[in-house]
Amino acid sequence: MALKETEWEDKINALTREDWKPLLELIPEIEHTAEFGTWSGGTADKDGVIQFPYSVPAPIVSQFLEVVYAIPIIINFDWSAWEEGREMASDETFNFDATDLVTKCKLITAIVRNDRFCEGALVSAFASGLILKILKSIEKTVNDRG
Repeated sequence: MALKETEWEDKINALTREDWKPLLELIPEIEHTAEFGTWSGGTADKDGVIQFPYSVPAPIVSQFLEVVYAIPIIINFDWSAWEEGREMASDETFNFDATDLVTKCKLITAIVRNDRFCEGALVSAFASGLILKILKSIEKTVNDRG
C-alpha cells in the first residue's frame, strides 16, 4: 500500500516510535550483512535462448521491502522527476539528518520504485550503504522527537 500524496505528510509525521520499530530493528542485521544480493542468469541454453541477468536480493532486502509497505512509508509521488532526491542519493557526503522524515521516506520510495525499472537498484543502494544511512537518520529523528 502506498500513501496518497494528499495524506502522506500527516501520516508519516504521526507515526510513533513503535510504528517505526520494525524498520529500525533491521539496522543491526543490515550492518552485519556482507552481501545484499547476487546476479543470476545471463546465459544461453543449448537452443540459443538467452536468459537476461537478474538480481536475487538477500533476505534482509526482501524483509525491508515488506516492512516499508506494511508501515506504510511508501509515498505515491512523481519520484522519477524528483531531481533533489537524485542529488541527495548520489552525494556520498550528504547529511540525511538535515532532512525531515517525509524527505527520508521519499528517498526510500524513489529507491524502491526505481528498482522496478532498473534491475538491482535496491540491492545496490544496500551495498553502497545508502539505505543504512537513511535508516540511521530516521532512527535519530524518531529518537530526538521522543
